[in-house]
Amino acid sequence: MMVEYNLASNSWDDNELRAIQRVIASGSYTMGGEVSSYEVQFAQHFGSKFAVMTSSGSTANLLMIAALFYKSENPLKRGDEVIVPAVSWSTTYFPLQQYGLKVKFVDIDLDTLNIDIAALEGAISNDTRAIMLVNLLGNPNDMEKIFSLISDKEIYVLEDNCESMGAELNGKSLGTFGCMGTFSSFFSHHIATMEGGCVITDDEELYHILLCLRAHGWTRNLPVDNMVTGIKSSDPFQESFNFVLPGYNVRPLEMSGAIGQEQLKKLPSFVELRRENAEFFKNKFSDNSNISIQKEIGKSSWFGFSIILKKDLSMSRAEVIKHLTDNGVEVRPIVSGNFVKNTKVLEYFDYEVHGKLRNAEYLDENGFFVGNHHLRINSEIEYLSDLLTGLLA
Repeated sequence: MMVEYNLASNSWDDNELRAIQRVIASGSYTMGGEVSSYEVQFAQHFGSKFAVMTSSGSTANLLMIAALFYKSENPLKRGDEVIVPAVSWSTTYFPLQQYGLKVKFVDIDLDTLNIDIAALEGAISNDTRAIMLVNLLGNPNDMEKIFSLISDKEIYVLEDNCESMGAELNGKSLGTFGCMGTFSSFFSHHIATMEGGCVITDDEELYHILLCLRAHGWTRNLPVDNMVTGIKSSDPFQESFNFVLPGYNVRPLEMSGAIGQEQLKKLPSFVELRRENAEFFKNKFSDNSNISIQKEIGKSSWFGFSIILKKDLSMSRAEVIKHLTDNGVEVRPIVSGNFVKNTKVLEYFDYEVHGKLRNAEYLDENGFFVGNHHLRINSEIEYLSDLLTGLLA
C-alpha cells in the first residue's frame, strides 16, 4: 500500500487561529505590538539580547549583511572578502553580491554537509573580512574549531541558521555564536508564521541599525537614545519621515508576530519529536552500504533527512527519485546543491572558488533529501526504508 510521505505538514491548531482573530479584532495589521512581543520572546528563548523580526529568512539575511556596512567602527566595505560554503540556499549568497562583496566559495564536508574546516583554514586570507556559516538541514557547524582558526584575526562570523532553529552546540543555541544569526519561519521550517524571519544579536548598535534598515531607513522605530542618530527629536511629526539609512520595507505582519508567539511555545516539543524521528531514521539507514546520511554535530534540530547515494550503484539518482516520487515520497535536492553550478547568476558576482568543490559536486549529483516533521513519522520512514532497500538491493 502506498504511503504519502510529504516534505512538511501543518503545525497550526486553534491557538494560531485565535491569534489571527486577535489581530483582526484589533484592526491593526502592520508591524506593531504583536511583532514586538514575539521579538522579546524570541530573543529570550534563544539566549540573545535582541531580535528583529522580518518578512522572511531571506530578508533576515539581507539585513544581516547590510547592517555591517553601517557600523560606526570597522564596517564592511564593497570588495571585502566573505567566505561561504558552496552548498546553501540562494539568499545566503545574493545579499553578498548586492552589497558588492567578493564571495569565496569553499567545499563542504560530505559527512556533516557543513563547511569543510580544513578547506576553510586554507581559504582564510589577509583579505577575509567575514565568514558566512550555514548550519545545513538543522546541523551545527563545529564552532569551536572554526573560531580557533580566527582567534587572532578580525573576522566577522555570521550564521545563516534559517534551517536550524532549535539546534544546539554545547548547550548554546545555534544562531548565537556569530555577531548575528538569522532564522526562517516559513511553512516547511521548524515553526511557521505564514512568512517570516528573524535576526538576533547581542550587539546593541547592530540591533539599532537593523531596526532602522527594516523599515525604510527611517528613525521612527528607533529608541529615543539610539546608536544610529544619537538622541531623537521629541517632536513625533519631525521624526515621522526622517530617513537616515538607505533601508527597505521588509516588515512582518502583525498576524505573523501573533502566530509566532504561539508557535514558539511549541518549538521545544516540535524539536524533540524531530530528534526522535531522526533516531528512528538513523537506526534504519546508518548501516545501509548504498547510501550515506548526515553526521550530527552537537544537537541537530533535523530540518530534514539527507540521502547521498554511494558510487557504482546499478541505478542512477534520477531513477531512484522517480521511483520514490511514483510511490508517494516527496523529495528535493539538498538545498541548492553546488551553488557554483548556477553560472548564469554568477555572472553578476565578484567571486572565486577556493580549491576543488569535489564534495559539493558529488552531493549535487548524488544527493537528495526527504522531510522531517513535528509529528512522529515512523511509518513513513519505515516505508522509505522498504522502498530504498528493495530498489538498491
